[in-house]
Amino acid sequence: MMGNVTLLEFLSFGQPVEGHRPYPRFQLDKRAWQALVERLLAADWVLMAEWGEPDEVHLALRDEETGDVAVASHPCPEHRFFAVGHARPGAIRLERAIHDLWGLVPMGLEDRRPWLDHGRWPYRHPLARHRAARAEAPYHYAFLAAEGEGLHQIPVGPVHAGVIEPGHFRFHAQGEAVVRLEERLGYVHKGIEGLLRGTPMDQAARIVGRVSGDSTVAYALAFARAAEAATGCEVPPRAHWLRALMAEMERIANHVFDIGAICNDAAFTIMLSHMGVLREKILRANHAMFGHRLLMDVVVPGGVTRDLSDAGAEALRHMLYGFRKAFERAFTLYENTPSLSDRTLGTGIAHSSLVNRFGAGGFVGRASLRSHDARLAPGYPPYGKLGLTVPTFSEGDVNARVMVRFAEVRESLRMIAEILSDMPEGAPRTPLPQVAGEGLSMVESFRGEVLVWLRLAENGTVLACHPHDPSWFQWPLLEAAIEGNIVADFPICNKSFNCSYSGHDL
Repeated sequence: MMGNVTLLEFLSFGQPVEGHRPYPRFQLDKRAWQALVERLLAADWVLMAEWGEPDEVHLALRDEETGDVAVASHPCPEHRFFAVGHARPGAIRLERAIHDLWGLVPMGLEDRRPWLDHGRWPYRHPLARHRAARAEAPYHYAFLAAEGEGLHQIPVGPVHAGVIEPGHFRFHAQGEAVVRLEERLGYVHKGIEGLLRGTPMDQAARIVGRVSGDSTVAYALAFARAAEAATGCEVPPRAHWLRALMAEMERIANHVFDIGAICNDAAFTIMLSHMGVLREKILRANHAMFGHRLLMDVVVPGGVTRDLSDAGAEALRHMLYGFRKAFERAFTLYENTPSLSDRTLGTGIAHSSLVNRFGAGGFVGRASLRSHDARLAPGYPPYGKLGLTVPTFSEGDVNARVMVRFAEVRESLRMIAEILSDMPEGAPRTPLPQVAGEGLSMVESFRGEVLVWLRLAENGTVLACHPHDPSWFQWPLLEAAIEGNIVADFPICNKSFNCSYSGHDL
């Protein structure tokens, strides 16, 4: 089993699971699972997600050579499994969360501290078949120690200034230089996977669309595509194009506001004003075309709930003409402001080797030469017809992450023009078949790859669902990127990553 084989060849030693679409799922016994963990030490297979069920753990993997995607599952009747964390560091926090939620013990994982469980839930292991009693008092979370002459700690959060989600950052610093940063998240855990169990399809779609509100189109699309895969539903061509239009509008709105916010953290507030105006133009266009500024609940299993009129398409073309001109003026302003470049160039470098080891995507990955984009690999319609180009940079610093955003906005604007020109006629939605099944989908959000795994009953009820946010693999890289920088550069570095608290905390 340890020869030079592909991912699918390796997993074929397991038991294939019927009804899992469009990618295969295999059940591995204890020996085969341990062999898989060992194989991950050498194989070029990307960990996309890891999650649990009451008596089983799952891994979603992608073979970088062949492009094949598959899910490896391991029954855990004794509620233990060999940990993946020592082979794939991106799995460490995932496996800590699996233990918190399902009570499955990752054997061999060195860091066994609770991750999502802050000691304040009514029960321990709330998604396990048998929940455990809560300890009488909340435990003390032991941050990792850093030793050396002149070191001091700076605790920041979880409550922050302004309107921002909660997260705690524990700095060890020597003077102004950061020696170590450790994050503590989980403050906005909402029990998403528990809420989804037993819910009807329409209610589940609404919940998944709110896992991370700034990526509502991406999450709704990922859930819809998983449901369509599970049921074998063929979506009308027009629905694919309308979904792509909404996804690119969401991408633009988030990217332009991020650019402004990064510049604001470098005390260049005029850029935040310019970009805030551009974001508002996108949000107003969303409302005029589809009835919601953030496009919530418009993408659903089977298609979309709102069509685009000819008048709406023409109004969008007119708005985007002026948008492009204002956007390029803002880019010139960014490029020609030396005091701004002084703050962004060389700050917060995420090294390419670490980015690839964690399998990080989105602008974090592309700023460090990792070009993966779910719109192209494995791909989904209509992007194969839009000639998508993925921008990459090598520097891996704050400036590179900003430049990726600028380039992606331009590419989204170009694709939207093609979508409006070439969108096919026809119905925007079709009924979803009432059949049981399992589905897996990957969709490119503005942050990176969103994954949704779904199991449905025959009546359309959700039996199990796991949504995975790209921030799981990006938050740890922020810790590494800030080392050696000054404490005052953390806000700009943090905003250049713009990881989701809510999407991570579930």
